[in-house]
Amino acid sequence: MAEDLVLERCDLELEANGRDHHTTDLCQERLVVRRGQPFRLTLHFEGRSYEAGVDRLTFSAVTGPAPSQEAGTKARFPLSDAMEEGAWTASVVDQQDSVLSLQLSAPADAPIGLYRLSLEASTGYQGSSFVLGHFTLLFNTWCPADAVYLDSEEERREYVLTQQGFIYQGSAKFIKSIPWNFGQFEDGILDICLMLLDINPKFLKDSNRDCSRRSSPVYVGRVVSGMVNCNDDQGVLYGRWDNNYGDGVNPMFWIGSVDILRRWRNYGCQNVKYGQCWVFAAVACTVLRCLGIPTRVVTNYNSAHDQNSNLLIEYFRNEFGEIEGNKSEMIWNFHCWVESWMTRPDLQPGYEGWQVIDPTPQEKSEGTYCCGPVPVRAIKEGDLSTKYDAPFVFAEVNADVVDWIRQDDGSMHKSVNHSLVVGLKISTKSVGRDEREDITHNYKYPEGSPEEREAFRKANHLNKMADKEETGVAMRIRVGQSMNMGSDFDVFAHITNNTAENHACRLLLCARTVSYNGILGPECGTNDLLDLSLEPFSEESIPLRILYEKYGGCLTESNLIKVRGLLVEPAANIYLLAERDIYLENPEIKIRILGEPKQNRKLVAELSLRNPLTMALEGCTFTVEGAGLTEEQRTMEIPDPVEAGEEAKVRVDLLPLHVGRHKLVVNFESDKLKAVKGYRNVIIGPP
Repeated sequence: MAEDLVLERCDLELEANGRDHHTTDLCQERLVVRRGQPFRLTLHFEGRSYEAGVDRLTFSAVTGPAPSQEAGTKARFPLSDAMEEGAWTASVVDQQDSVLSLQLSAPADAPIGLYRLSLEASTGYQGSSFVLGHFTLLFNTWCPADAVYLDSEEERREYVLTQQGFIYQGSAKFIKSIPWNFGQFEDGILDICLMLLDINPKFLKDSNRDCSRRSSPVYVGRVVSGMVNCNDDQGVLYGRWDNNYGDGVNPMFWIGSVDILRRWRNYGCQNVKYGQCWVFAAVACTVLRCLGIPTRVVTNYNSAHDQNSNLLIEYFRNEFGEIEGNKSEMIWNFHCWVESWMTRPDLQPGYEGWQVIDPTPQEKSEGTYCCGPVPVRAIKEGDLSTKYDAPFVFAEVNADVVDWIRQDDGSMHKSVNHSLVVGLKISTKSVGRDEREDITHNYKYPEGSPEEREAFRKANHLNKMADKEETGVAMRIRVGQSMNMGSDFDVFAHITNNTAENHACRLLLCARTVSYNGILGPECGTNDLLDLSLEPFSEESIPLRILYEKYGGCLTESNLIKVRGLLVEPAANIYLLAERDIYLENPEIKIRILGEPKQNRKLVAELSLRNPLTMALEGCTFTVEGAGLTEEQRTMEIPDPVEAGEEAKVRVDLLPLHVGRHKLVVNFESDKLKAVKGYRNVIIGPP
């Protein structure tokens, strides 16, 4: 009788599998593969070789705390001749003496996560079992049968493999790109993402069901949306918007997700302070890309936060145009979320593709602070019954704004405000380029088109169906040259009278600093004209001077100032309101690379910034990070003050570990100039 088959060792072929599965960065010391695609392993037997007619080999792959075949978290499958679609399979590729080369494959709908792989070898009535090792299974955007399949290689590279990108901030009229280090393949990040899944409330409540449902990107996307904020669970980030960040990190200071996720792990899953919308979105993007779901960060300008889903944001103002009362329904200058690409077998056909997932804690969904996934297409069509949270997202890009002005007798009068349109310039990074792509057309039909009216009818958006009232007098806020941080500048109320009458008016111009979520700060400029006479068919341009000495001390790190004009014509009881958000441009961080950028060879980056203010900067620091260029974040301090017009300059050592194109991302801080961002693309050559 044949002696037992004895396994000496199993080679998980990390290098070849990493290359084939686009997981090279993750396969340094462990096996990480994607579902629906074969991976290789080599069995080395001692004593005798495997004989097909004599030996029976059966494999077992299990995941989760209590694996079961019904839940799809346990699979037993024999060595067979053919690869079978939609099932766990193992087949022989080659045999050389006692070395057996195999390929295994997980079905394209298997749950993702950490698996244990074992082998039972039986000869006749005797058998023995061996643990072959562990592997992590990810979603596979390269596999046509996977729910996250994308057919463009360029898009797969951008939305799953690229570790850096841009997040768009500023205002609709001055869009500012902020570089970000997603770093989804950096050391330890995959383990942190799996840990995040394993402490989510659904896992703690029913771990078997949770692990089973990890086969669905819709489910995983919803879990990640809830776990990136800490409002209901041991989630990653604590959200704060009140400008008091002393016991944590100011949300504007972050330049990447890696530092945030490592802090969360190192603090024993205590929340990291503090996040705001783009930080929540960027961390969610890192986690979802790491797990294999194609994801991108999206910014919506003039984003409405509509709590009661009536698609209407109402502002009540006093006679000077100032907002009264504490307001939770607001228009945010911008708001960020992510889109992830997946099929929606739970919805009607046509709703596959990009889905909105919003991890910023704003409103509860099914009892938890999470939002989405909801198909972008459903938002465009006004189909608000679609799962999940369509009404909230529809309002973010379509709500109407009404301004009421309180008159002297206490009655409220509706004002005309054509300057504020919700849902503008919806932006994401272009595929393969450092440019912005405008994706507003994915969310909205062209303004005034029959399709737009049909979407509004479907969404029961009655305010938008009414025609806009036109007035013979119009006003908008205009700006002159580009406005730099530290400079004094003029803005103008541009008023046109298109009627044949003379109008006697009063104009109130006011500038206040503002946070990106619409919360107003102190006043930094006013101009009050009590008797403004508008001649027939005339144009007027009235300036408002804004001085650094007034705004410098109260500007938030968003660098935003809101200019408001209120034109009142008492005789006709007409109120015209115009607003504009002004973004102050920070100075540029110059980055020079010294030496030849080669793998595993020290490289020096020289960082410099010229102080644009008329006074010295103190406490200056540069912080840098970049996937493939630094193992962890580095901060360099400048001990001496940097005088007006002088340069702050430091050098930082880098050690590039991977060949290819990387981004070095930089943040500059000081007492008077904060959250200045810069980046440089660095192409690392082979040694």
